[in-house]
Amino acid sequence: MLRRWDRFTRFLDEGRICLTNNAAESALRGFALGRKSWLFAGSERGADRAAIMATLIMTAKLNDIDPQAWLADVLARIASTPQGRLNELLPWEWQNSPVQSAA
Repeated sequence: MLRRWDRFTRFLDEGRICLTNNAAESALRGFALGRKSWLFAGSERGADRAAIMATLIMTAKLNDIDPQAWLADVLARIASTPQGRLNELLPWEWQNSPVQSAA
């Protein structure tokens, strides 16, 4: 520990460094709690779909969007959206969506 003292005390000089990894553990808690549920995806294809959905939901959360509202809006609009404009339904674009702003 004494050989690494300068790295250990770095948080004293840099206020953004956290002493704990609580933020990382909290971010992973949802996946850890659902660990047994992931075993029952039904098939490899089902597991792939569950992973895609989890990725979309987490992306929405990281963009400060309510995942349920975003997903409901995307599912309602995706069929009528031209293929060239599908990127507008992504969470980081949806935030500035006229539909959401008008609501």
